[in-house]
Amino acid sequence: MKRLNAGSIFFVIIVLTVFSCGRPQPEDPKQPNFIVFIADDAAWNDCGPYGNHKIKTPNINLLAEEGVVFNNAFLTTSSCSPSRCSILTGRYPHSTGAPELHMQLPASQLLFAGELQKAGYFTAVAGKYHIGPKRAEFDTIYGGAPSGCEYWVEALQNRPKDKPFFLWLAAIDPHRSYRPGIIPEPHRPEDVIVPPYLPDNDSTRKDLALYYDEISRMDSYIGQVMYELKNQGVDENTLIIYMTDNGRPFPRCKTRLYDSGIKTPFIVRWPEKIKKGTTNALVSSIDIAPTFCELAGAGTSETFQGVSFVPVLEDYSKETREYIASEHNWHDYQAHERAVRNHQYLYIRNAFPHLNASPPADAVRSITYQEMVNRYNEGQLNENQLDCFVTPRPSEELYDVVNDPHQLHNLAGNPDYEGALNDMRKLLDNWMAESGDEVPENPTPDKFDRWTGNKL
Repeated sequence: MKRLNAGSIFFVIIVLTVFSCGRPQPEDPKQPNFIVFIADDAAWNDCGPYGNHKIKTPNINLLAEEGVVFNNAFLTTSSCSPSRCSILTGRYPHSTGAPELHMQLPASQLLFAGELQKAGYFTAVAGKYHIGPKRAEFDTIYGGAPSGCEYWVEALQNRPKDKPFFLWLAAIDPHRSYRPGIIPEPHRPEDVIVPPYLPDNDSTRKDLALYYDEISRMDSYIGQVMYELKNQGVDENTLIIYMTDNGRPFPRCKTRLYDSGIKTPFIVRWPEKIKKGTTNALVSSIDIAPTFCELAGAGTSETFQGVSFVPVLEDYSKETREYIASEHNWHDYQAHERAVRNHQYLYIRNAFPHLNASPPADAVRSITYQEMVNRYNEGQLNENQLDCFVTPRPSEELYDVVNDPHQLHNLAGNPDYEGALNDMRKLLDNWMAESGDEVPENPTPDKFDRWTGNKL
């Protein structure tokens, strides 16, 4: 066998090196773009994909037809600014330093948008901001307008085209107050779906119809953004989420810890990577932060309290968490409630059971609630519609969410459910201990009248 001398070996190494450098190398996976469409005060089931076919949401329907619909997605609170701060930090409201309505998010709190920036992303907000002073984690911030959606397309058009992007597209719709005639074909009161905890009368139906109109207006802007994505050729690799920040602004919904308050629509569309389908996996709104950072190849901050749901996007039958937790802090009125929910049960603990469960002040001033007050005084509300007026309230509530989807029958005092009650108590106790949650010694007092909604 002929041996190669040192010079020959050096020559072979040079040739192999040049040859390997000239060959195409495997490319790094392309970073996805991200868009979050977040409604303001829209119920989880007030759109076509979740069963309301009376409401005009063609573009949300299309997202569902081309993506995955999450049937068990939940918010950490049913209150506007605390919910948004929670999503953007990936932390529970009591951990953000801004657990109550209109509190400014402390500058020390990390936003996942900043982690995306470090990974090369352009980040922007268009619409409702509501977390405090402008943050450097967003390269551009577009203000709101009547619907909050007017600058969505402009934000997409003005982005730098050489970077992946994250757009937080935040509607003001369907937040109160309402006015008629905002869409070409308004919803008719006779067509709305009235939930069982609201009285079915002219006032409620008129109020719900105007609320439907605002969701439809927002839906039209979603359609404009989708058109622009396709026009720019970035539609396939853009992961889109449609969700809300809390429940509808009606009694027993917004600020409450029932599904009518904390459950969110959650539709994920990403044509390049995921297929059409549905999943029953439990997901919390704080899971968005670690999920986006993982998909972007960004750092996953130790401050995040959520869990990535990337495994669910890869296999819709998988689960990434056993339960979700949510909280109710001051929102116009003094409150401290905590909840844990799994696939079978919802457990709620109330630190101030002597207070009635008033809806937020704008909902108190609504035609729906004022008619409810009149009917309450006349003894005309049925048992399911009395919830907001009851005092004292139970300090504990337990619901079988499978057999009681509206959570109307409290099982906390039923001996047949003592085992389930104890299990859910332990879940809540452990969550509060792990997350450093406790009842405040000096809770914020009411700032509005509970019966009229007038400022105190």
